[in-house]
Amino acid sequence: MSIKVLKPGLLSTLQDGGRHGLQHLGVGHAGAMDANALRLANYLVGNPADAVALEITLHGPRLRFATPALIALTGADIEASVDNHRVPSWRPIVLRAGCELALGGMRGGARSYLAVAGGFDVVRVLGSGSADINAALGPAALQADTRLNCNPEHRDRYKKLWCALDAGVGKHRAASWWIDPAPWFDADPNIVVSTMRGAHFTQLDDTSQRAFFADEFRIGSESNRVGYRLQGPKLQLAAALELISEGVSVGTVQLPPSGNAIVLMAEHPTTGGYPRIAHAIAADLAKLAQARPGQSLRFVDVDLAQAQKSYLAQHGQLERLRLAIADRLDD
Repeated sequence: MSIKVLKPGLLSTLQDGGRHGLQHLGVGHAGAMDANALRLANYLVGNPADAVALEITLHGPRLRFATPALIALTGADIEASVDNHRVPSWRPIVLRAGCELALGGMRGGARSYLAVAGGFDVVRVLGSGSADINAALGPAALQADTRLNCNPEHRDRYKKLWCALDAGVGKHRAASWWIDPAPWFDADPNIVVSTMRGAHFTQLDDTSQRAFFADEFRIGSESNRVGYRLQGPKLQLAAALELISEGVSVGTVQLPPSGNAIVLMAEHPTTGGYPRIAHAIAADLAKLAQARPGQSLRFVDVDLAQAQKSYLAQHGQLERLRLAIADRLDD
């Protein structure tokens, strides 16, 4: 199965669960910014959780499907249509061969995910099919007139949906059920992210320690998949620090000499020498992934026990959804 890219969108890249276990070699994680949205899109079409899907940023591509396909859209609230007929998100949809899927702007959020049954067929680089734009690893971002190859679709799944498409009119059929996006996509433009204090938080002066949790920051225009540059109160150390570069992770909040903090994201470097003042908890990384430049951001102080509780609760929700969706695969 293949898909022709008619228009590439603003930034559309193929992403999976990322590269693991290679940071000691200087190879970053990359992968989907919103791992929850990727996972749920794949579940909806019967794929493994980390199968390669399309990550769409702010404005989507226009795609022509050469063969029938089973797809799902999750993440940001994106304008989607086939032949000027709206296509809903957060549910499985079957498309006829030859149809064109137009993905436009996003009414909220920053990233949507398109999964295709079988997954996109890409050459894996260091164990992953993800595009790491900053490191130039993996598949390139979408370009006009290129073709995306996909693994064979699963006609044994959602049989009633396929039969309805074959028997009916129109170029697509959507399932009558869907996932509630509310727990997985926060449309509130005022983002609140839970963070744990980092190794160097206490090295901030007293005013900066209070400001980090009390004041509002804004996501700068230079933010990208590497990191979010924050605008707001200038944070300062109580005294100069002599640091060596150490390992960092997605969600690490670093403080460069400018005083404007940086939140590291999916394509973050593997090490960093700036003070590590905080860490966004895993359960709130999806909130950050859906943040746009210009949006406001506040940090909430939590401890390790709270972070672990939030992670386990979210993991349990995802697992329950996986099982519920799996029950419908044979419908």
